[in-house]
Amino acid sequence: MWAGFKDKLYTCDTKLILWARHGLWASSLRPLFSRQYTKTVCVCVCVSPDFDEPELTEGDIAVDSDSERNADPCTSSGCRWPKSSDGKVYVPYVIANHYSSRELQIIQRGLDSFSSMSCIRFKRRSNERDYLSIESRNGCYSYVGRRGNAQTVSLARSGCIYHKTVQHELLHALGFNHEQTRSDRDNHIRVVWENIVENMKHNFNKIATLNQGTPYDYNSVMQYHRTAFSKNGKPTMVPIPNNNVSFGQATQMSQNDINRLNTLYKCCEYLTSHDTIYCLQFNKILVC
Repeated sequence: MWAGFKDKLYTCDTKLILWARHGLWASSLRPLFSRQYTKTVCVCVCVSPDFDEPELTEGDIAVDSDSERNADPCTSSGCRWPKSSDGKVYVPYVIANHYSSRELQIIQRGLDSFSSMSCIRFKRRSNERDYLSIESRNGCYSYVGRRGNAQTVSLARSGCIYHKTVQHELLHALGFNHEQTRSDRDNHIRVVWENIVENMKHNFNKIATLNQGTPYDYNSVMQYHRTAFSKNGKPTMVPIPNNNVSFGQATQMSQNDINRLNTLYKCCEYLTSHDTIYCLQFNKILVC
């Protein structure tokens, strides 16, 4: 049970119960007597009145309104976290106190992993206005890019405390969308619309992403698995031209994920010589 819940809701259902006692007779079970009655079963659902859950799109991207559902907020507004005079990008954060020590270690490992491969530095918040608030809410989700003020990154204790998930949600917070919504995805992924849950099809709409000069990456930690949002267990995405390519199985950021991050935030010292030239030449168009 998650910590921090204050209220309780009960959902009840009345069932017809058939109760019987059996005895052994001629090597088979025969009913000796039976009885039927009704029983009302109530299940407690714990909720917190403090949690005002945002609307989600693509399963884990938080949006404030329907107008954002099919748009990339980073193409129309500055979503990057600011760069400091020392060349680093400091992203303040707080972590809710309802995580166990083991869960905290996994979250901290995910936060710290960015500092070894990019100029991103997640730092404990002191009094900064804009910061990430990492909490165990209803599932795994994040807004895309810097939103201003306290910004929720939900890592639910049930199902979200994995290194890859921490990195995935933090990449959202840094400005990145899912791989399968890339502007060029139709050259690499065939969406099987007939296998998708009807009211989940919007999750596969393409976004006018800026791909930082990197190729489509089946091994990206931002790539969903083959049967995401499937209504029948069949694939909702098939790689092309080779439909046997495995994807959606990343356990951590790929090299392309890292290159995109460094290009977006102009962490040129962390890029290869070729990518550094790209970073410097296209400095002005790297909005998000």
